Amino acid sequence: MSSAAVEHPARIGALLRACHPEPAAAVTALAAAMAAGAGRGVLGAVLTTGAVAAGQLSIGWSNDLIDRRRDADAGRTDKPLAAAELTVRRITAATRWAVACCVLLSAACGVAAATAHLTAVAAGWAYNLRLKATVWSWLPYAVAFALLPAFVTLALPGRPWPAPDVLGAGALLGTAAHFANVLPDLAADRAAGIRGLPQRLGRRASAAVAVLAATAAALLLAPGWPVLAVTAPAALAVLLAPPRSRVPFLGVIAAAAVALAVLLAGGGLR
Repeated sequence: MSSAAVEHPARIGALLRACHPEPAAAVTALAAAMAAGAGRGVLGAVLTTGAVAAGQLSIGWSNDLIDRRRDADAGRTDKPLAAAELTVRRITAATRWAVACCVLLSAACGVAAATAHLTAVAAGWAYNLRLKATVWSWLPYAVAFALLPAFVTLALPGRPWPAPDVLGAGALLGTAAHFANVLPDLAADRAAGIRGLPQRLGRRASAAVAVLAATAAALLLAPGWPVLAVTAPAALAVLLAPPRSRVPFLGVIAAAAVALAVLLAGGGLR
């Protein structure tokens, strides 16, 4: 087998690892579930899922591009760009393609829906460029997650906005996702001078914020003890997960998935 044939899948694997695959896949899966549950149809669900996937790829890759020197200085071998598994030119090209696909696929869903989704993606980029190192680090997540269901419903006939409780739950879920997602990197972030709100509050307080926000989001979407009983194990996983673990973020997404399933079963997005 030629070296080029071996290099190609290795390069794809490095690109996938550089896009922050767990958050990207989780957000894309939630969008796909909402699109299907809202009755977008096969084409609508494909467009929605593709647009969200492209947007998440652009956010993940741009994050590694912007942080490449900091990651290299910190010896982050888990970062393909910092570990020289990818070149800046290659990941820049991939990011541009992701942005182009995101814009085109979003536009195919209609002007109102595209505006909502591209605003959400812009919030993710604002986090990467500046807000991640400020006390407002949670805000892009809150905005982006609140606008995700709006992207789905604004593509429906009549272009309806989601109910206020859905928007509120999205904002709470985004806040929870932010706090849970940065928990594994708190020490490295502090050493690099990143002082977002979780880094200022510390691990225990940030884990508590993630649990409370995720629980509040679940109860807004599907009030009642049954949902709380199902989401409790996920909340416990957030609190007990060891440092460097990605379990907290996945626990928050699992809690949201349960509440979302109940919401969709009751036709809450239609």
